[in-house]
Amino acid sequence: AGRWYTQTQVDQGRELFLANCAQCHGAAAQGTADWQTVQADGNYPPPPLNGTAHAWHHPLKGLKTTLRTGGAPYGGVMPGFADVLSDAQQDAVISYFQSRWPDKIYQAWIERGGLK
Repeated sequence: AGRWYTQTQVDQGRELFLANCAQCHGAAAQGTADWQTVQADGNYPPPPLNGTAHAWHHPLKGLKTTLRTGGAPYGGVMPGFADVLSDAQQDAVISYFQSRWPDKIYQAWIERGGLK
């Protein structure tokens, strides 16, 4: 309750997340083991999106930009999904992983200007 998204978006987002994101970020958006340790190729493994890592530090606009363009502009390897997911589907994916954020983390995100 009190979040920017609807349960319908979360439900749709879950299916989209499982189909497009879970292979790297985990079905529960838990990320990979040792996600903070640089791999041999110089990249970091996919981080958790469930509120236990840094995703909540980014406003909705930034989360959407990363989902749309991927991680390459930031030195990462995540692919972009602009040609795969519509804008509404991208919102649904974000709503799914944000639904996994504890209320305390979601509130901190709001206080940081998450909806701006």
